[in-house]
Order: sequence, then C-alpha cells, then structure tokens
Amino acid sequence: MLEHGFQRLEADHCVYIKRCDQGKYIIFLLYVDDMLIVGHDKNKINRLKKDLGSKFAMKDLGLAQQILGMQIMRDRKNKRLWLSQEKYIKKVLHRFNMKDAKPVGTPLATHFKLSTELCPNNDKEKDEMRKIPYASAVGSLMYAMVCT
Repeated sequence: MLEHGFQRLEADHCVYIKRCDQGKYIIFLLYVDDMLIVGHDKNKINRLKKDLGSKFAMKDLGLAQQILGMQIMRDRKNKRLWLSQEKYIKKVLHRFNMKDAKPVGTPLATHFKLSTELCPNNDKEKDEMRKIPYASAVGSLMYAMVCT
C-alpha cells in the first residue's frame, strides 16, 4: 500500500489512507482476508483494485454489504451510512441458547447485589455451572461492544 502512496494510520494499522486532489481521498481497510475500499473517485478505486488484482488473488464482491461481520447499510437519498451488528448478536444469542430471551434495558434489577452467597454451594450446582460458558458469552458480547 505504501508503494501506491497510502499512509498507514497509527491509530489502526489495518487502515491506509491516500489523499487525492481537492481534499478527496481513498481509504483502504485490510483485516486478514477482508478488504474494503472507499473513496470519492470510482476510477481511482477501480485502478487500485486492478493493480492489487494483478499482484494478489482477489475477488471483487461489488458494493460492500458487510465487513468484519457488520452489515453496511446505506440511504443514498439522505446521504447516510450506518453499520449494524444485529446478525452477529443474533448468532451469539443462538450459540448460547438465548435466542428466545426477552430483551431488557438492565438484565438485573438495580437494587440486586451479587455476593459469594449466590455462588454454587455443592457439587451438583458446580457441575451445572460448568455447563454454561459464561466467559465465552460475555467475551462474544464484549467483542461486539468494544472491538467493533
């Protein structure tokens, strides 16, 4: 990307940017085998795709529909663009058998206090708790909340 005049962002090493004429730019996102190219000039984007395609095996999937598991949605009329993680969240809920859970703003009542007295007290309760992958569920939701 540096050979093509792009600069790598310090804040995110997966993002490259190239400033073009009249304050326009091309942004190139590369994460493992996921790639996204955005910019003002379709000709320059197509030229970049052609150059990259001559050096790497690539498949042009056309207009971006998703990136890193996030859906990309557009409202061209109102010039709006937004990302959605709805599919990812539904997949996580399904994986942890919570697809039929009722949504609430706060999962526990605000006055409810957790304590060690609520921990499993016998082997049967401990065995039941081991079957529930709490850390994986929380980690999956934290990924959606923090990483993306």
